[in-house]
Amino acid sequence: MSVAIPPGSTALAAPEPETTGRSRLTRYLLIGFGVFALVSLVRVLTGADDLTSAGALRAALVAAVPIALAGLGGLWSERAGVVNIGLEGMMIVGALGAGWAGYHYGFLGGILGALLFGLVGGVVHAVTTVLLGVDHIVSGVAINIIAAGLAAFLAQAWFTGLPGGGPTQSPSLDRPPAFTLGPIADAASDLAGKGWFLISDLAAVVAALTRNLSLLTVLALVLVVGTGWLLWSTAFGLRLRSVGEAPSAAETLGVRVYFYKFVAVAISGSFAGLGGAYLALVAAPGYQNGMTGGLGYIGLAAMIFGNWRPAGLLAGAALFGYTSAIQLRGGTDALHALLLVIGVILVIVAVVQLRRAAAQPLTVHDQAGPGVGGVARMVVGNVEFLAGLVATLVLAVGFWLVGPADTFGALPTWARHVLAALLAVAAVVALVLALRRLASAARTPVITLGLAVAFIAWFATTDSVPSEFTGMAPYVATLFVLAFASQNLRMPAADGLVYRKGSAG
Repeated sequence: MSVAIPPGSTALAAPEPETTGRSRLTRYLLIGFGVFALVSLVRVLTGADDLTSAGALRAALVAAVPIALAGLGGLWSERAGVVNIGLEGMMIVGALGAGWAGYHYGFLGGILGALLFGLVGGVVHAVTTVLLGVDHIVSGVAINIIAAGLAAFLAQAWFTGLPGGGPTQSPSLDRPPAFTLGPIADAASDLAGKGWFLISDLAAVVAALTRNLSLLTVLALVLVVGTGWLLWSTAFGLRLRSVGEAPSAAETLGVRVYFYKFVAVAISGSFAGLGGAYLALVAAPGYQNGMTGGLGYIGLAAMIFGNWRPAGLLAGAALFGYTSAIQLRGGTDALHALLLVIGVILVIVAVVQLRRAAAQPLTVHDQAGPGVGGVARMVVGNVEFLAGLVATLVLAVGFWLVGPADTFGALPTWARHVLAALLAVAAVVALVLALRRLASAARTPVITLGLAVAFIAWFATTDSVPSEFTGMAPYVATLFVLAFASQNLRMPAADGLVYRKGSAG
């Protein structure tokens, strides 16, 4: 026997414990403001003005929006319990749709074409996963492969022979309207040029948001906010999230599980397609093969970083967009300044982790006792741990001494490199052996603190980062943050599980 939920009712209990949206938003804003203030301080201390210049922030916004749209598509799908690895393929066909329809029907046609092409990709994924029960990962990978090949074939068929077009790219497309609030933008730009701590940086943000802001950027931000309201403040959103948490229980309460999953995945494809449209209409002058460059996967990572929530997703997209813009505009100098930012943030994270560890009982071979005193007794009482740390320090110093050519000049270059590599490996092994003596609760903050010291030492002992590192910096930053964020992630309980109607019994 099933009980139907009347329209507008919220009788179905929330599938997961929730803190209030206002308190969560306040926490996110405080953290974001703190990080921004730290970047501003580092900008003042290092003179790396591109860290918070209006141009860099505007470029970061352009780089972040397609990632946010792809991640938003993933959020809709996975909140309904369907993993969508196919976001990359849906972005590809969305960009292609924007290129074809945008050339023939203008920018509005390009947006609608991208939504339609992405919707087709979402419907295909919904049919294979929801109706046919195909493994979600297999279906998503297949969509990515097929989409790349299909886009290359159709681009050659549609754009070859067109003025300015070719077998791999469309002609130039009409861009969506952009607006500028002249007086505000000019005043903010003047204030940003003063170079004052925090005030000039906040003015640069205002300048970036009030000059040449694309209508499609505004639409993307509205969609993120609207998604948060729709999924967490309406009966529709409650039902959709319930099928991603406990579909069998939702079915017994009259929720049409297949319908909500299908709708969510279809919307997911449309949003990913809209991300492709942004690439073709705003970020670039038209469609090109391979222009997504893996941004669909980065959008998925941003969604995971954001813990399957719109605000966190936006923060993850902003992180990748910012690092991408910095490495393009500021080059190695700006990235070098970011090393200090990362080091300080890691120190703060380590302190927070130590506070949590101090509240837990810690053991080595036996109970060491809770609290900071327990950590101290454990460290002092373990000669092996102390010896390992000392050995790590000595070997690390030896590595730095062997590196310069004038220290061991009598040795051939290859011999010095081999010796430095052996010392580095020995230092890592010594540190691992030392950390084995720590309980799991104390191990994480020690590793975090070690990484913080490494980044600060990197900043202090160099003048710039290698130029080869600049291109991979956004990807490294994304993986780095995901590694730390993974400790507090909570995916929907039924995400990725195949569901069959009537399985509730």
